[in-house]
Amino acid sequence: MTASLVAAGVAALVVLVVLVRAVKIIPQAHAAIIERWGRYLRTLDAGLHTIVPFVDRRRLLVDLREQVVAFPPQPVITIDNVTISIDTVFYLTVVDPVRATYGVVNLLDAIEQLTITTLRNVIGALSLDQVLTSRDHINADLREVLDEATERWGIRVNRIELKSIDPPASIQQAMEKQMRAERDKRAAILTAEGEKQASILTAEGDRQARILRAEAEQQAEVLNAEGDRQAKVLRADGDAEAIRRVFEAIHEGRATPEVLAYAYLQVLPEVADGQATKLLMVPSDALPGIAAATALGAGLQLGNGSAPVGQAAS
Repeated sequence: MTASLVAAGVAALVVLVVLVRAVKIIPQAHAAIIERWGRYLRTLDAGLHTIVPFVDRRRLLVDLREQVVAFPPQPVITIDNVTISIDTVFYLTVVDPVRATYGVVNLLDAIEQLTITTLRNVIGALSLDQVLTSRDHINADLREVLDEATERWGIRVNRIELKSIDPPASIQQAMEKQMRAERDKRAAILTAEGEKQASILTAEGDRQARILRAEAEQQAEVLNAEGDRQAKVLRADGDAEAIRRVFEAIHEGRATPEVLAYAYLQVLPEVADGQATKLLMVPSDALPGIAAATALGAGLQLGNGSAPVGQAAS
């Protein structure tokens, strides 16, 4: 009885071990390499699988997700003999687990050495200024070369990034001085440009002010001339109205020729007033009336007592 129980227990243990070794569960985004008697047999995808125990063996579980590999900084010499330190980051994906397992002994070490060699070849053909300003171009060149070289290892290079590019301390100091000088130069240029623009705006403002002042003066002169003309027109209209009223008064009063001649003599000094030379035309038929008017005016002055008789006679 005891022997049968022991045998049953041993048989159950053997069955359990066989089941454990025969059933394989592969996680998602992974692949398993199965060998039979040391030779490659097949590749197991994610899920539940069974193998022949003690005959088949799982060689390696390969991660199919994108992997990020950071390499330590590497010294690289540019074409102008400047040693710089470059830190790189490598993004890769295993696309063929078989070649990734059997194609190279140590995949990450092989990728690191290949990256360093390729990086030195690419950087060695560029100057320091090109390296500092052409990071995207360097990344594209590295990716193209490494993707072609790692294809036989079952690796796809997704991208390569240069984390940092560190020139020597002396070069950094020189670059800082150059940048400082460039900033000072740009500041001086901007200051000069601002002063130039300010001078231009000031001159333009002065010119506009002079133009407006001249236009205002011209407008004032036009208005003054117009005012003078209107004043002369109004003055002439007033004189015409006065003459018309005098003419009407004379005709309404039916003045004699002597009175008209006397009025003519009174207006004559005003007509002759002025600095310009004037030629006065007196009709011959008006001379007797003028003489009579002169005598009449003298009599009127004597009657008013405005002048002595001796003076009027003379």
